[in-house]
Amino acid sequence: MRLGLALGYWGRGPSPDHIPLAREAERLGYDSVWTAESWGSDAFTPLTWIAAHTSTIRLGTAVAQMAARSATTTAMHALTLDHLSGGRMMLGLGLSGPQVVEGWYGRPFPASPLTATREYVDVVRQVLRREAPVELSGRFHSHPYRGPDATGLGKPLKPITHPLRADLPILLGAEGPKNVAQTARIADGWLPLYWSPTRPEVYGPALADLPEGFLVAPMAQARVCDDVAEGLLPVKTMLGFYIGGMGHTARNFHADLMARMGYAEDARRIQDLFLSGRREEAVLAVPDAFADEISLVGPRERIAERLESWREGPVTDLLVLCPDRHTLRVLAELNA
Repeated sequence: MRLGLALGYWGRGPSPDHIPLAREAERLGYDSVWTAESWGSDAFTPLTWIAAHTSTIRLGTAVAQMAARSATTTAMHALTLDHLSGGRMMLGLGLSGPQVVEGWYGRPFPASPLTATREYVDVVRQVLRREAPVELSGRFHSHPYRGPDATGLGKPLKPITHPLRADLPILLGAEGPKNVAQTARIADGWLPLYWSPTRPEVYGPALADLPEGFLVAPMAQARVCDDVAEGLLPVKTMLGFYIGGMGHTARNFHADLMARMGYAEDARRIQDLFLSGRREEAVLAVPDAFADEISLVGPRERIAERLESWREGPVTDLLVLCPDRHTLRVLAELNA
């Protein structure tokens, strides 16, 4: 099991710790570093900055939102950064949810998310292969565009720039069982948001027969500390926001996943508290047990013991959201 450093997205502004953490992770032998986006900083610009300050660590987006860019634009970002970094780029994509897609990007959330994802990946792969001009008569992605307001002048094109790698890895953030099953068919890897080593059955039979070389790369907050309850507070804060605020009460993929993991009543309570403005109570309503099983928190000995269960399953890459160099170093030592 390889280790990766997940830096997420910016809050109020850029973190001065990201470059030092990325360089330390590279020095310690971490395989990869990952950036993200929500509705603020984008995923590709910080990753390019990190690429300029590192030399060997692989670079990934976890995730770049599909609604933020056309599929060809995303492919341009990926092939450009792959060239600039000497072939270190990995493209992690996610569909996001209706609240973000329609509220932030001003686009309709696709009626068939599986089809939209499949078409998007198809276009990206066509660009990276550069075997022929990009063509797709899709339900959500059409190249050339032939809609009712088209000029009729569009023609199929292939990238001017020759991609460095036709097989640049594409990973998908997927939560529902059908989405995970499709990911195993069309992508090179999967980016689970919440992963519990003791509950692989949550994702159904999709994980039973994964293709050779398929990446399973979940994120987990990690912190070496003496007080487990205190160390879990950042995990619970994240969960309170995602489950309570990252979606609508009628459609919240994160809350649905928590429910499938056995915490349905807790998920509903977190949503109710968060959406009524009682955010601190929503965070405290996150069960310690749930926060604990999807993270690595506590003294060194406790983390060492729990790390074994992560190694026993299908996980190939553990992407750690890590706040300090000490935790980075301990995890590198334990995973050596």
